Amino acid sequence: MVTLDQLNTRKADVAIIGGGPAGATAATLLAGAGHSVVLFERETVPRFHVGESLIPATYWTLQRLGLIERLKQSAFPRKFSVQFVTETGKITSPFYFDEFRPHESSQTWQVWRDDFDQMLLENAEARGAQVVQQAHVSDVIFDGEHARGVRVRSAVGAAAEEPIEVQARVVVDASGQTTFLANRLKLKRPDPRLKKGTVWGYFRGAVRDSGRDEGATIILQTEGKRSWFWNIPLPDDMVSIGCTGSLKYMFPGAGSDAHSVWEREVARCPAIQHRLANATLEGPLRTTRDFSYHTTRSAGDGWVLVGDAQSFIDPVYSSGVYLALKSGEMAADAIAEGLALNDISGERLGSWKKKYDKGVGLFHKLVYAFYSPGFSFGSLLREHPECKDQLASILMGNVFEPGVETLFDIVGDAVPPRDDELVPAT
Repeated sequence: MVTLDQLNTRKADVAIIGGGPAGATAATLLAGAGHSVVLFERETVPRFHVGESLIPATYWTLQRLGLIERLKQSAFPRKFSVQFVTETGKITSPFYFDEFRPHESSQTWQVWRDDFDQMLLENAEARGAQVVQQAHVSDVIFDGEHARGVRVRSAVGAAAEEPIEVQARVVVDASGQTTFLANRLKLKRPDPRLKKGTVWGYFRGAVRDSGRDEGATIILQTEGKRSWFWNIPLPDDMVSIGCTGSLKYMFPGAGSDAHSVWEREVARCPAIQHRLANATLEGPLRTTRDFSYHTTRSAGDGWVLVGDAQSFIDPVYSSGVYLALKSGEMAADAIAEGLALNDISGERLGSWKKKYDKGVGLFHKLVYAFYSPGFSFGSLLREHPECKDQLASILMGNVFEPGVETLFDIVGDAVPPRDDELVPAT
């Protein structure tokens, strides 16, 4: 990887904004197809990022990227299942992925994102992409409505220095929740029913299950389903544990500091108290305000949005990295086809989005169900055991396969309350 002063080109087939999983995937596939690619990452790699849990469907993009063997040799804990603990403390049976899909793709990993993201970027570089770190893209250059390149300056040093211009036939916005182009083009639309606040940290010495359950993701609801905890085992006896709930509930106003919110919610979840009984917090408790959103358009002439730059959905099912990888892959294929045909219109660059949106819509419906009063997976499966295959398929990320959507013929279209309809914490 290089810094901006070492950049050896001012012209490329593709310029990519952001070095997360979506941008790195697009860079790897396009460079591997013989296109000149330059990727600009604002921070120094490796850098911190939350979102450690991979779902099984990531396997296929990671296989295409050539990273499966490297992950097999890593110290990342193996993840075979996901498990839920209800608001009453009942521990449900785990969803073991290989019971539904007996293939090595049914085992996945819990990753440190700084290491994982660095692995993706190094792979992109090995395929021929030029990866530039500490590089801040300040603008996308448009000729009318057609993107023609980017302006970029060093993210360190004098902010007043003149940016350089890099011409590109296609600009890929993979800027994550910064939503660089979506903000500038006024394309972003928030979901008023999924305004969430989160407190999380990393703990050493928390209770871990044994055997093949050691690496499981566990989702634990608090009493009354006012919030939920994630429990994600990581290397070196570390566990990522966080709590998410309605923004109005989690942070109702003055005095809503991270530690007071954390203590309040832990007190309402005996199952997480058990796991934290002998644990030590390593580093600070962190907070974030997560606003699920989508964009009204994800591509235009010479530009395309991928990953969180084009939509973000609540993280309860750990779909974020998968959707970043998949959108980066699907967009890369559309870009490669467009470059080959000399057609980089918005219609061509966004030709993958209809299929993608249909799959994401299934995650979205399941998220809505999770937050809806009265809904529980246990009740659903007791009344409709035939739904287990479809539910497991969505939890695994197989949302682009035919037939999975039949789950919602039974679940229906559950709708959670809006944030402003909820009562704050007391």
